[in-house]
Amino acid sequence: MNLDLFAESVRSILELIGEDLNRPGLKKTPKRVAKAYEFLMQGYKKNIDDVLNGAIFEEKYDEMVIVKDIDFYSMCEHHLLPFYGKVHVAYIPNGKIVGISKIPRIVDVFARRLQVQERMTRQICDTLEKYLSPDGTAVVVEAYHMCMMMRGVEKQNSITTTSAMQGVFKESERTRNEFLNLIQSKRI
Repeated sequence: MNLDLFAESVRSILELIGEDLNRPGLKKTPKRVAKAYEFLMQGYKKNIDDVLNGAIFEEKYDEMVIVKDIDFYSMCEHHLLPFYGKVHVAYIPNGKIVGISKIPRIVDVFARRLQVQERMTRQICDTLEKYLSPDGTAVVVEAYHMCMMMRGVEKQNSITTTSAMQGVFKESERTRNEFLNLIQSKRI
């Protein structure tokens, strides 16, 4: 990202809203915003192969693996405002498992881009399907959207929930319900 060009664009925005760029609190704001966006949009520079870094292992385990309550922060592509919340991921291995720390990293690859929650949910699910070929994959995302909280309908406590299910999670009500019940259970 060209930080200088980005900072210049931020300067233009500040002028357009009527701010004084010489005000002490705003002098370094354009550069700070540019650096913040560079961090917030780092998902564009990430490659799933690099993120996984060979951490897929042969294993005969064939029961549900769940990583839940994965915090994420993203930016709504419609208003450039944050949305944030929790991601819950499950898969049933079919001969391959992934290092569990890689699942939150996969979430971050897709969250750290301009997004819509529906697409992000599907991208996480499809990525696990592609790399693990499991018997099933399930992803549930629960999020607060600042574009709904700060503007528009101004509903501060609304939570948006999306899900993506594949394989046995889609085909078997029992398996899907087990997953949904487990992600609702208390933490340790």
